[in-house]
Amino acid sequence: MDKDRIAGSAKDFAGKVEGAVGDMAGDARTQASGRAREATGSVQNLYGQAKDTARDATDAAVGYARDAYDNSGETFRDGSQAVAKKVQDNPLGALLIAGGIGFALAMLMTRPPRRPPPRWRY
Repeated sequence: MDKDRIAGSAKDFAGKVEGAVGDMAGDARTQASGRAREATGSVQNLYGQAKDTARDATDAAVGYARDAYDNSGETFRDGSQAVAKKVQDNPLGALLIAGGIGFALAMLMTRPPRRPPPRWRY
């Protein structure tokens, strides 16, 4: 719980008490002061809630990132083992796929550069 939430709740409660005293005494100045303090406390409480929510969200994001980082090695290892098993099961298919990927990369790398469109001369 954030200190702004605690202070805001205290101001909100004090404002309600001051407003009630102003109502009972019939003093408009005390009543208005209580309402203003109540509003200030409510805003400060909402600010504290927003800070708590942001802190919780960042903590959750850090936790998710840490878990992903910790599990990335296992995922990579599992994927490489699955690829190795597929290659051992079907070496000819793996060779054809690797050759196709190499051919496609060679075609992409040897394309002539794009020329800008011709400019009109006046």
